[in-house]
Amino acid sequence: MNFHLKVWRQANSSAAGKMVPFEAKNIPAEASFLEMLDIVNEDLNSRGEEPIQFDHDCREGICGTCSLTINGVPHGPGRGTTCQLYMRKFRDGATIYIEPFRVGAFPIIRDLSIDRSAFDRVIQAGGFISERCGSAPDANNIPIPKPIVDSAMDAAACIGCGACAAACPNSSAMLFVSAKVAHLGLLPQGQPESKRRVLNMVHAMDAEGFGGCTNFYECEAVCPANISAQFIARMNRRYTSASLQKSIGAIL
Repeated sequence: MNFHLKVWRQANSSAAGKMVPFEAKNIPAEASFLEMLDIVNEDLNSRGEEPIQFDHDCREGICGTCSLTINGVPHGPGRGTTCQLYMRKFRDGATIYIEPFRVGAFPIIRDLSIDRSAFDRVIQAGGFISERCGSAPDANNIPIPKPIVDSAMDAAACIGCGACAAACPNSSAMLFVSAKVAHLGLLPQGQPESKRRVLNMVHAMDAEGFGGCTNFYECEAVCPANISAQFIARMNRRYTSASLQKSIGAIL
C-alpha cells in the first residue's frame, strides 16, 4: 500500500511549524500506524534526512504514549490507541494528515512529540491515597459491593493518553481528572482524602491551563478506554460539596 502523508514538523515549542509532505511506499496492510512511520523514518535515515519524531512505548494499547491526531481525530479512526490502528483501515493511495495533540497544556517538544507532564502534576496534587505501610491487611476484611467495584475499575481503566483533552474544543481535561478522582474516591481506602483530593486535583487542572467542560462529549467519543462522561458529573457534584464544606471550615 502507498500513502501520501502530510506531517506536522516543528523544531521545538517556540519555533514555527508547518505541514510537510512525505510518501509512504510499500506499506504492508497489516502494519500498524506506528510501524508505517518507522518505515518512513528508515527511508529518511537512508537518505540522510531528519526522521520524524513521535512518541511511543508499549505499542500494545496500554501506555497511551502514542499521542497522534490523524485526519483531525485523536488516535485516528475507530476506538483505540494509535499503535492499535492498522493501515488496512485506510484506502490505498489515501492522503493522511498527522499532527500532535493540540492542547495548550501539552507543549510540543519536536514534530509529533508532546510534553504531557501537566497530567503528572495533576496526579501529584491528589491522585493517591495515604496508607500505613508494613502490614498488608486481608483484602476480604473490607467487603465492597460489586457495582462499586465495577464502577471504580471502569474509571481506573483510564491510561492518561490525553486524547480527551485533544478532542475537546475547550482542551478540557475533565474526563481524565474525573476518572482519577472516581477510581480512588469510590473505594473505602480513598474515602479519608476524597474531599481534599477532588479540590486539589481540580485546582491543579485549572492551574495547568486546561479548559472547562461544556458537554460536547468529544472526550467520551475518542477515549480508547471507553471512560464515561458520567464521571465528570460525579466529580462536579463532589467538587461542589467539598467547596461548600471548605468554605465553612469543615475541610482543612
